[in-house]
Amino acid sequence: MPPSTSPTLRQRRLGSELRKLRQQAGLTATAAAALLGVNQAQISSIEAGRYPVSADRVRSFARSYDCADEALVDALAAMTGGRTRGWWDEYQGLPLPAGLNDVAELEHHASGLRVALVTHIPALLQTTDYARALFQEVVPPLRQYEVEHRLSHRIKRQGVLHQDSPPSYTAIVHETALRIGFGGPTVTRAQLRHLLEMSELPNVTFRVIPFGQASFPGSGQSVDYVMGPVPQLDTVLLDTHHGSEFLDSEPELAAYRSLLSRLESASLSPAASRDLMRGLTRDT
Repeated sequence: MPPSTSPTLRQRRLGSELRKLRQQAGLTATAAAALLGVNQAQISSIEAGRYPVSADRVRSFARSYDCADEALVDALAAMTGGRTRGWWDEYQGLPLPAGLNDVAELEHHASGLRVALVTHIPALLQTTDYARALFQEVVPPLRQYEVEHRLSHRIKRQGVLHQDSPPSYTAIVHETALRIGFGGPTVTRAQLRHLLEMSELPNVTFRVIPFGQASFPGSGQSVDYVMGPVPQLDTVLLDTHHGSEFLDSEPELAAYRSLLSRLESASLSPAASRDLMRGLTRDT
């Protein structure tokens, strides 16, 4: 298979994890190439995600790098091969924010998802009308066809919560997000009812930080934490105006795990959160 000029996030992550293993073994790319019987340029291409590797080759790398973490090696071997083909392929080349298809592929392979927001309902829990209302407020304004592309992509992303073996999903939002009436009262009521329905799914946990909670960390940003098959392969997704930013260093992962745990501690229980939403549905 020829090298890829545009590797996916998953391919780049596999390469970066192999580079981490090499560096932990104290090997230069040249020394690793000699040890593995390949040239240094091939090692560099593999570590950049541009050159596909087989599961057997990954296991050979791990042995040469003295990696004894079998769970990590198995997880890396499962990431091998070409790019994952999925529903998001039909959006290639369309005017979407940078990294949005990488987000879809990341969610597709996730073992669990955690998200925290203050002013918006999480993307995977939005109704079509609510999402459309948000996209219509983007600055600079989107053309109608751009709104529809983003809308259909977002709705298809939500399928990950309904597949045969869905990932666990924990969403933490501030009460503000429940009270801001994007789209007007009718849209807001429908969105709250949808949240109540989704919160009853066995794989979904929905928690609210109420106005009465005096302070809580991370109030100025939204956070998506995507759990991999092993903790070393977790990824933090930060949603920005210019696209998605992905973080995967261990200090960053540890910091956001702690942040989300503190946010959960500041939030109401799932049952109390549903009671709050039921009251808001009646009042809206």
